[in-house]
Amino acid sequence: MTRWILSRPETLTEIEQLRLKAVLANCPELDALTGHVRSFAQMLTERQGERLPQWLDAVRQDDRPSLHTLAAGIDRDRDAVIAGLTLPWNSGVVEGHVNRIKMLKRQMFGRASFALLRKRVLLAP
Repeated sequence: MTRWILSRPETLTEIEQLRLKAVLANCPELDALTGHVRSFAQMLTERQGERLPQWLDAVRQDDRPSLHTLAAGIDRDRDAVIAGLTLPWNSGVVEGHVNRIKMLKRQMFGRASFALLRKRVLLAP
């Protein structure tokens, strides 16, 4: 179900589309959730951050506590989220390096000093 909801509708097979429609027809809560998820995905993929306030209002008007939690979290840093949904720049490369360093640190946990970690980070391919 999750994959069906998170996938673009046109990428689903005909059988998957029919099954998803059947499930959504029998569960209005899941149908509303699917609409919000797909609307957010469209904002994300098409860089339409200016639509975020309307999306947050629509989520708040719907009675979905899990989405209210998400909306509250987004609201805490609304400007940054709008910038992330709008601007073409990202910190993906930096996050990749941070992830690699954390992995190296986890591999060495409790067995080596900071000096060795520094050497592994600087000399790693």
